[in-house]
Amino acid sequence: MSISTATRPSLRPNMAIGEILNFAYDTFCSNKVRFALTALGMVIGTASLILVVTIGMTGKQYVLSQIQAIGANLIFAEYEGGAQRITNITPDPLTIDDMNAVLAQVPGIVHASPVVPLDDRIPVGGGKERDVRILGVYPEYQHVRNLVILSGRFFDKQDAQARNKVAVITQKMAEELYGSSQAAVGKVIKLSGLPFTIVGTFKERVETFGQSEVLTNTMVIPYTVSRYFTETGTVRQIYFSVADPSMVVPATAQIKRVVQARHRPESVYNVDNLTQLVAVAEKTANALTIVLLLIAAVTLLVSGIGIMNIMLSTVSARIREIGIRKAIGATSREIQFQFLLEAILISLIGGVIGIVIGLAIPFSVRFLTEYRIPISGLSAIIAIVVSSLVGVIFGTLPATRAAQLDPVESLRYE
Repeated sequence: MSISTATRPSLRPNMAIGEILNFAYDTFCSNKVRFALTALGMVIGTASLILVVTIGMTGKQYVLSQIQAIGANLIFAEYEGGAQRITNITPDPLTIDDMNAVLAQVPGIVHASPVVPLDDRIPVGGGKERDVRILGVYPEYQHVRNLVILSGRFFDKQDAQARNKVAVITQKMAEELYGSSQAAVGKVIKLSGLPFTIVGTFKERVETFGQSEVLTNTMVIPYTVSRYFTETGTVRQIYFSVADPSMVVPATAQIKRVVQARHRPESVYNVDNLTQLVAVAEKTANALTIVLLLIAAVTLLVSGIGIMNIMLSTVSARIREIGIRKAIGATSREIQFQFLLEAILISLIGGVIGIVIGLAIPFSVRFLTEYRIPISGLSAIIAIVVSSLVGVIFGTLPATRAAQLDPVESLRYE
């Protein structure tokens, strides 16, 4: 007798939960379409939540990869002119000596190249001419600007030291002049009467749409050869590349100090990097993610209201059943828990299906294409938690209403 008394308290909750689950299952089976449509809202909401996080992460990753493709370790210096209060002063532009001084005094720089832009016209056959942008650079320019060599090669230090008249042209220029990148290699272009042999073609790793020094018709030649076309040894820009992204900010400040110390105090030089652009891109991507999350939250809110409405309707339709259950001994707490559990189950079922769909779409894209869309496991956990909270929050009112029904009045209800 003492054993049975001891076991009753532990068995009663299990039996109650089992009964409640059976009631919930019977209710779902008798109203399949209604509950399926109610769960559909949660499916859409949770799938949207995961997809929103995925879109935000993908957008952020894409923007950052684009910036890094330009050169995450890139630092550039250029002369802007004298101070506004100074008039009629002699220009004080950058020189090769400035670049060499920076290389000697600033640690961590792995590549550096000057940029000397020139403009000319070249014959293209049939008596026609074409405008071309010429850039005099060091061989390191390829690495500093992270260029992609499509055919042939980039000129090297031997070409620069021997002052070989070699050139590398853009992919678009090669296609317009010779039909393809491969066909351009070995062709000769004359600049001011001097023949230059095309040894390769290139493109920027990321399309800058003419916002950089590389234009559609750009021809890159050794800096030592570009000196044939310039009167002075000044340069327009100097590019530097450091070993690690963490060194970009301190190296930028050091480069500016070195450059400024070598020139007049009133001369103004812009020494900058892409760090601020990366920060802006991250903030923009985060802001977009937050906006999309708010939209997904609205979808979940509407789904929760739908669950509350359907549960209120269910309570009204099952008043007599509630009265019978109370008459045979069910407590108000058990009635409340029954309807609350039904709301949570609807929400969780819809949530789980939504999570599966939300994760399946990015996985299918990764499987079918070369793109690697980032997938956040945290978003799935958040979606499950949110689905449970929606069921609890929006199922509480109907459950409370069911628990407060008077059993006598419920049995009289028709």
